[in-house]
Amino acid sequence: MTDPEIHTETTQGVLLTADGYSRLQKELEDLTTIKRPEIADRIRESQQHGEFSEDNHELDEVKFEQAMIESRIAELKALFGGAQVLEEAHIPTDHVGFGSRVRLLDIQWDDEFTVQLVSSIEADPARDLLSNESPMGTAIFGAQVNDLIAFSAPDGVKKLKILEIGL
Repeated sequence: MTDPEIHTETTQGVLLTADGYSRLQKELEDLTTIKRPEIADRIRESQQHGEFSEDNHELDEVKFEQAMIESRIAELKALFGGAQVLEEAHIPTDHVGFGSRVRLLDIQWDDEFTVQLVSSIEADPARDLLSNESPMGTAIFGAQVNDLIAFSAPDGVKKLKILEIGL
């Protein structure tokens, strides 16, 4: 993976699609304006009710949740400190590249589906956002329309055909 086009980490930080950047910004906003105050309120309530015994499992859970939220907030702030947003003009349509939307055909099942190739930080299989670091993402990267692609998946070798590449 020495091809500089496949790397989503630049010298300035991580490369994100505009949609991915917006989703992560919304997540950060929700964590700081909704989740963080909710956790603080839950801790305050525990203090007011004298629930600070050594065996207070609920308080331990709330503090663990608080630590997870603060960790994610710090991670997102660090990410945005150096993130670059991929401009639509730089998304290739003549070959599969970062940000491309790709319509594929699963040869074995004769099933068509579409994915968008994104960085691992914004990957979300439920939304058809495929990490460029995943086996499928690595296999289709650089491919062109009508190319046949094969890659190893947990349930065996998958064979795909590139049907269309777009924005």
